[in-house]
This record gives sequence, structure tokens and C-alpha cells, in this order.
Amino acid sequence: MMSFYKKKSVKLLISAAAISSMFTTVSLGADYIEPIIVAPEVVSLPTSNTGWYLRGDIGYSKPKYRGADFPKFTTGSCGSGCVDTNGEGSISGSLKGSFLIGGGIGYQVTDYFRTDLTLDYMTRSKGSLTHCEPSHWNSPNCTSTDGSKFTALSLLANAYVDLANINGITPYIGAGIGGTKVKWSNLAREGGDFPVNGIQGNSDWRFTYALMAGVSYDLTESLKLDAGYRFRRVNGGKMAEAYGNGNGAAHQKAMNIHDIRVGLRYQFAQ
Repeated sequence: MMSFYKKKSVKLLISAAAISSMFTTVSLGADYIEPIIVAPEVVSLPTSNTGWYLRGDIGYSKPKYRGADFPKFTTGSCGSGCVDTNGEGSISGSLKGSFLIGGGIGYQVTDYFRTDLTLDYMTRSKGSLTHCEPSHWNSPNCTSTDGSKFTALSLLANAYVDLANINGITPYIGAGIGGTKVKWSNLAREGGDFPVNGIQGNSDWRFTYALMAGVSYDLTESLKLDAGYRFRRVNGGKMAEAYGNGNGAAHQKAMNIHDIRVGLRYQFAQ
């Protein structure tokens, strides 16, 4: 009889254990949460800003005239064609500012570097010049006030660094190198102590370098408003041909030109 109860007790314990195990499994299954797989976010790369562009500019130029020198010849005891010992003659004075118009074609190499080729024409700048011949025997003050007009056509290859783009505003710096065709009209006497015959002006190409700084603003994705300052250093050259009273050709010193420019740059879509 006792054996019967022992067997019954063992069966009950086994059944209870099986039921407990089943409930534990169900409970664990209810607590299990299937993990959520999050797909990586797709990030679109920004459109490249590289490509060809055209530019057009208008502005104001102020040339700084630094003078010219010319040899003075005399028919003294040394004969015709010798240089007077009193020194060279000179042409001093100043030039007024004038308008500037230009354009060019360029290429945006990267978001921060671009190059372009520009052609700019500075319209006529009126000069108020003082002509002096220290050896002139008829004038104690050796001066004659002359008028002339000056124009400059610059062809420059330029490179720029765009420093940053902040809310569509991009400051930049740049430099250029090339040539400028300088043209002087004939020098005409306007007053002074002695008359000077018409002096034929000269035209020639001169080496030029430039330094620039400015800022552009994105009007659209393709169109930019550009405003900046440019400094041009133009080499010296012949200003006027030889003329009467035994004078030689006038050679002008190097000059500086200060430009303020405003324009548009249109970049073609890739």
C-alpha cells in the first residue's frame, strides 16, 4: 500500500514539474520582443559646383600716374644729338578716374578654387600734365601745362580661392598676370610759359599683375552677384614719341590702377 502511494506521489511531482516548465516557457515567450532592424539613412551628396562660367563686370578705375622722363638734346659745342648736362625733362601730373567694362570665361575647379580669363577696358581718363624742360632757354620756369587722355585694355589670367560659403555669401581672394595695352592720345598744350607743339602719344602692351579681393552672393544655383576690389600694377613704357625743340621720346614709369567692380557670374549646369 505504501508503495502505491509513493508511486502516486512521484507521478504527481513529475506532472507538477512538467506543468511548471510549460508555464515558464510560455512566460518567456510572451516577454520576448523581436528586434526592429533600422535601415541606414540614405544621404544625398550635394550637387557639384564645378564647371564653366561666364562673367560680366562694370566698375570704376582710378589710375595713379607716377610721371615720365625724356632726354633733352641741344646743339651746343658738343654738336647735334648730345644729352644736355642739365638733366632730363619730365612730365608730371595726374589722371582722373574713369569707367571700366569687362568680361571673361572661367572654370570652377573645386568648391574652393577657380580660374578665369578676363578682358577689361578702362575708358578715357583725362590727364592734367606738367611738361618741364630744365634747359629751355626762353622760360625761367620751364613749364608747359598739357592735356592728354589715357586708356587701358587688360588681358589677365586669374586664379581665386573661395574661402567659405556662409548662407550663400562667399568671400574670396585672387591674383592675376597678363598684359595691358596702354594708349595715350596726343599731348596738347593748354597753358604755360612756352608753347609746345603737338606731341604724338604712344600705344604699347605692358606686363601687368593684379591682386583681388571680394565677395559673391548666390542669387540662384547658377547665378552669382560679385563685388570686389582689384589692384593692377602696369609696367612702364613709351608714353610719347620724340617731338620738337630737341626732345627725345618720353618714357613713362610703372603705374598703379585701383578698380572697384560689380558684376554677375553665370555657371553652366553639369
